[in-house]
Amino acid sequence: MSDIETVAYLGPRGTFTEQAVLDMTAAGHLPADVTHRPVTSPAEALDLVRAGTVDRAVVALESSVDGPVTQTFDSLADGAPVQILREHDVSVVFSVLVRPGTRLEDVRTFTTHPVARAQVRRWAAEHLPHAEFIPASSNGAAAAAVAAGEADAAAAPARAGDIHGLESLAEGVADIAGARTRFVLVGLPQEPTPRTGHDRTAIVLQVPNVPASLVMALMELATRRVDMSRIESRPTREKAGTYDFHVELVGHLEDCAVAEALAGLHRYCDRIRFLGSWPQEGWVGGEDGPDGSVPPDYAASWDWVQGLGRAGDKAGDKAGDGDRP
Repeated sequence: MSDIETVAYLGPRGTFTEQAVLDMTAAGHLPADVTHRPVTSPAEALDLVRAGTVDRAVVALESSVDGPVTQTFDSLADGAPVQILREHDVSVVFSVLVRPGTRLEDVRTFTTHPVARAQVRRWAAEHLPHAEFIPASSNGAAAAAVAAGEADAAAAPARAGDIHGLESLAEGVADIAGARTRFVLVGLPQEPTPRTGHDRTAIVLQVPNVPASLVMALMELATRRVDMSRIESRPTREKAGTYDFHVELVGHLEDCAVAEALAGLHRYCDRIRFLGSWPQEGWVGGEDGPDGSVPPDYAASWDWVQGLGRAGDKAGDKAGDGDRP
């Protein structure tokens, strides 16, 4: 990792994305002396990776409450290819932060990131029913706006209050207990993170504009018993009525079943982009095991095929016992 010097993330300081960077650093996925580069959007972070301005980016991929972070999805599909190397999920609870001396009844304006608003909506409706909502580019930016006098209160991580010298009117705010956001570490295309047996693979597809085309694409997975853990559609912005399908698979590129499925999709789809294979960590699938079924092991069938036609090899007469997971 000695060549990793800079990481971009949605700033300013005090965002959940920065927390993901700190957690990934503590886990050894980023060097301890990595330089932080706060930016204003996930798209900007990924574009800096493409340009070679930074070595890595950490971006939010999806919220367990509000679903996919569409700007991240669109940026992964567009522009030069980049690759997901790791994932990490962060527990999402908020503090309601104000300038010192501000009371709840003094709050006339309330700010946070729109995704965060969806996670504190009921609390705000009960305690700040008349406050005007002001969307912020990030939760850290919301706390900075309160410190600058541009808003009266912000929903943000508690750490943002420490950074900006704010007080907390409420802590541990979350409409849905156990809310989490999954973040991914992204770099330029490279050899995938090594297979662990508990992995994800992500791709982006465009299918032909014919009846049942998506079904035909998914059959490439079903016939090989490759488990799909997520699928999302996003407009391509190239032509009305055309879509990118973001698909996550259970398994790694080094799994024969996954590799065969990708080869089949490459033959069938109008476009396919590989986004990476990496170890599972996020909430999807829970804490008790892999997210979905592990891909079957096709080693026996490949050995049989490779043995066909060899002098003296009777493998062609042997009844196949079937590859099993």
